[in-house]
Amino acid sequence: MATEATSAQDLREKQVAAMQEKADEQNKTRTGKGTRIRVGQTRGKNPQVITWEAFDDSLPDSLPKTLAEFMEIAKVSEEGPLTALLIDGFNASAYSAASDPIAEYVNPVWPEEVQKQFRMVVRNYAAATQCSIEDAVALIKPGIEKSQSKG
Repeated sequence: MATEATSAQDLREKQVAAMQEKADEQNKTRTGKGTRIRVGQTRGKNPQVITWEAFDDSLPDSLPKTLAEFMEIAKVSEEGPLTALLIDGFNASAYSAASDPIAEYVNPVWPEEVQKQFRMVVRNYAAATQCSIEDAVALIKPGIEKSQSKG
């Protein structure tokens, strides 16, 4: 039974890799503002390989800069569907901010810019040194607290 599961997983991984290769080829032909093809799998007991159109945050020049550009690229012309997309985006953004593992270490009295810098420094330091978030905070937070207590 375990062998069958491994075989199915290996097959899906090969399918994902093949689809990703095709998507990468197509994405290379896309320039300017617009979506790119993403590859993933459905959720559930028997995942299927899927592709979909999505904005690529790693390509800032491909992202719409105005609501009108977004509506044109996303082919949304009415307020109802646009509002649904805005709600989904707002909820995803709020969840991302609330579930940030660094959030519990941020002092809410720090100015917003200092909070952003603290998060970025902790995240980058932890990644660069392959240490835990907690260890990075232990090294960085005392200096931030000291700088913010000068007043």
